[in-house]
Amino acid sequence: MSQTTRSLRTLALFATIICLSTGLTNGQAGTGSIRGRVVQPNGNPLDQAVQVRLESIRGVKSTAFTDNQGNFGFAALTPGLYEVIVDGDSRRDGGKEDVEVFPNLPSVVTLILRERDIKPPKEATAVSAGELNQNVPPAARKEFERAVTASKEGKTELAISHYRKAIEIFPNFLMARNDLGAQLMTLDKLDEAAEQLRIAISIEPKAFNPRLNMGMVLVKQHNFVDGAAELRTALSLDATSASAHFYLGLALVGIDDPEHAEKEFKAAYNIGEAQYVIALYHLGELYLNRGEREAALKMFEKYLSEAPNASNAAHVRQMIAMLK
Repeated sequence: MSQTTRSLRTLALFATIICLSTGLTNGQAGTGSIRGRVVQPNGNPLDQAVQVRLESIRGVKSTAFTDNQGNFGFAALTPGLYEVIVDGDSRRDGGKEDVEVFPNLPSVVTLILRERDIKPPKEATAVSAGELNQNVPPAARKEFERAVTASKEGKTELAISHYRKAIEIFPNFLMARNDLGAQLMTLDKLDEAAEQLRIAISIEPKAFNPRLNMGMVLVKQHNFVDGAAELRTALSLDATSASAHFYLGLALVGIDDPEHAEKEFKAAYNIGEAQYVIALYHLGELYLNRGEREAALKMFEKYLSEAPNASNAAHVRQMIAMLK
């Protein structure tokens, strides 16, 4: 069995676990559903799975876990008002949203976890001259600032609207194109995100952020070959990016290159420290798939020692017990 096949089976199993964890089934007449995503303040996916709770005034309670892109779902829900809750941890404040469920329709929600005042990561972001020196018209700049504010408040659709207005005023607005692509990515509108990011790259090929985001979009689309190429370009612009190393690792797993994936996951962890402890979990999976049980055990144990309250901690403990 190839590494790619294992990866796809793992993703399929994880998706099944998410559905089963709700304790509900699809296809019930007159019911609705909730589809959501948990993201970081910059709109990027989380670096590890988190638990999402669903509650209602009727006493309905259920839980789900996010996947590697921060997605979660609850199916076959009786129409009504629900509260979707994500608990915080040692690094982030949690969040919650009221969501109304309608018959036979999906309700969509995005939850943004806020970073607490902790030691900043080592990662530095390269900014090209094109990003700094654009002569942006005041009206476009105003729309961009409104978009940034809306994004920080978790109002993704409103942010997207303001980014689009900024681009209508100034089509070559590099930062607006990049940030619009990032916001569209959080809504799984990957084709639209890719379109905006390609334009941003054409405006300034040496801009780091559009390259990174484009690589992330391609990985999410399972276009691992092109994703790896884009992320390598991003790393040529900023080799200190933990995000670029981490997503390159995922891309390399997808194209069955575990040796180089291992190198990238290690780099992500070494650069990102606590913010990329999830890389240890992926290293454990990589070693396990290669049949290196002792190395896998060591990584899983290290992961738990650094993230004892991780949402997937129970699963990792089961893996550790199996390996001992």
